[in-house]
Amino acid sequence: MKKLGLVLVAALLCVSVPPARAAARWVEGTNYVLLHPAQPTAVPAGKVEVMEVFSYGCPFCNKFQPVMQALERSLPPDARMVFLPAAFHPEEDWPMFQQAFFAAQSLGIARRTQQAMFDAVWKTGQLAVDNPATEEPVHPLPSLEDAARYYSKLTGVSVPKFLAAARSFGVMMKVRQANAQIMAMQVPGTPCLIVDGKYRIRNSSMRSPDEVISLVKYLVAKAGKHS
Repeated sequence: MKKLGLVLVAALLCVSVPPARAAARWVEGTNYVLLHPAQPTAVPAGKVEVMEVFSYGCPFCNKFQPVMQALERSLPPDARMVFLPAAFHPEEDWPMFQQAFFAAQSLGIARRTQQAMFDAVWKTGQLAVDNPATEEPVHPLPSLEDAARYYSKLTGVSVPKFLAAARSFGVMMKVRQANAQIMAMQVPGTPCLIVDGKYRIRNSSMRSPDEVISLVKYLVAKAGKHS
């Protein structure tokens, strides 16, 4: 997982990179994988879903945030960004962050707190999962109650209300569905981008942020032609 994330993040740190390759050079099996079966999407009819599989506990997802923000700004009007949290690493608190994200989503506060949650883990340390001095997991890891208090500070949603949402049947169902969908999409690590529920980008083939954005836009157009 960490090796796959490092491949993509390394591109972010390049000072000088080749120009993005022309769309004609994007090759199925090399630059992206066609998923079988295609997964259902969660965007309105006539729109193309661009999904990031991520975790707030993933250091590479945190470093990838500038690319995600640039990508979202550059998407055409027929594309919509969505986020699907993964739970690959219990030892790094990913299941807790997954549950907290779905609770925030159910309360309508997930999108406006996205960057703040990354900052709480990797910048301010309010929800840190690693000791920056040793790079070892902290003990104890942040709890769901810790996340609820932080969301309350950000948005004013009360801690009891947030915890009730997090422990609701609806959120627990979303957790199960997310884990099943991530497995069905054969997600190898995070961050991972999937377009229209059927095109999964191969991180190892990307050389720069511009290439990531170019390939996503190419796949959005390709999906739109076949809708």
